[in-house]
Order: sequence, then structure tokens, then C-alpha cells
Amino acid sequence: MKSFKAPNSDLTVSSIVLGLMRIAKMSDAEIRALFDAAVEVGVTMIDHADVYGGAPHVCEARFGDAVKLSAADRERIMIQSKAGIRKGWFDFSSEHIIEAVEGSLKALKTEYLDVLLLHRPDTLVEPDDVAKAFDQLHSSGKVRNFGVSNQTPGQIELLKSAVKQPLLFNQVQLSIAHANLFAQGIAVNMDGLDQSISRDVGLLDYSRLKGMT
Repeated sequence: MKSFKAPNSDLTVSSIVLGLMRIAKMSDAEIRALFDAAVEVGVTMIDHADVYGGAPHVCEARFGDAVKLSAADRERIMIQSKAGIRKGWFDFSSEHIIEAVEGSLKALKTEYLDVLLLHRPDTLVEPDDVAKAFDQLHSSGKVRNFGVSNQTPGQIELLKSAVKQPLLFNQVQLSIAHANLFAQGIAVNMDGLDQSISRDVGLLDYSRLKGMT
């Protein structure tokens, strides 16, 4: 398994991350087998979100109950989770971010997250309030690193104007069926192509320039 060092940090991360959005209906044995198989081939990053499973912390709790991480397990993997989505709206208030992290830690049966991402943009975000949450979570040791998910360069810069911690990652939706991130760059200045419209304001180029993964 290839790995890379995340810029502006001491994290070394496997090139493939194990995403656990769809484990809600899997058995304990199936979840443990999935985890063991991933670790065996060199995966070191596990990706969660508080909303995965259709209700708060469902998939995180399934993972925590099924895997029951030993101290050795916990040392060899990094756990990433996301917060900020509520039913029908987005919430980057310090109260919600802290509450969401506390819920994730309890569900996952761990004392800290290696990475916390803000999940989708909150248009009404107050950067100083996010900074307050990040400072509290970081100083308490409950979150070691921070990032965002599916946010534009402008949204990232707004957060960076207040938060002290580096934003290491911008996790974006990307697949064969959803390749806008790449298609917009290829289709620049081409007449008649919908993807020529720049909706994400050079997100890929910005992330590469700023050392975000």
C-alpha cells in the first residue's frame, strides 16, 4: 500500500482510506472482517461521519461495538470523522461541533479523533465560533488535526482567517459518476459544455497549491 505524508503535518496516511458510510446493517463479524482486511493490506485511515447510518452516530457505534479497538489497533490506525450536518440544515456552531465530537468519541469507543472534518459548508458559519470549538477540542486532546469536506477555496480561506490549526484535508465527493472536480479543469474555455462553467472556483488547483490533501 502506498502512503503519503500530509503537508503541514506529521501524519503519514495510506493512499486508500476505508470509508464506513454503509455498515449500519452489517453484522459485527462482517464489520470486523472488513476492518481486518483493510488493515492487512496497509490501510491506515478510517473515515466516518456523525450522520452516516441515517441518524446521529449510527455507523460509528456499529464500528465501535463490532471492532472493539484494542490499544494496539488504535495505535496503528487513524480515525477521521466529520460533523456539521443536521437534519435539514448545516450547523458549524461551536456547541454543535463539540457535541458532535463527544458523541463520535463515545460511539467509536476512543478517546480522540486523529482528524475532524467540517462536513459540507455552512453558509452562515461564524469563523470565530469554529475557532473556539477547534481550540477547545485540540487543547483537550480530543481532536488532533482538522480539515473540511466539499468546500470551496473562498470558504476555506474564510475559516482560515480565524482558526489557528492547519486545515490539512478537503475531502470531496469524487467518482466516475461525479467527476466535476476534474472535468471543469479539462473543459475550460470550451464552448457549449456545461462543465466549462466554473462552479468550484478552481478547487483542485487551490488544494494542490496550498498543500491540502
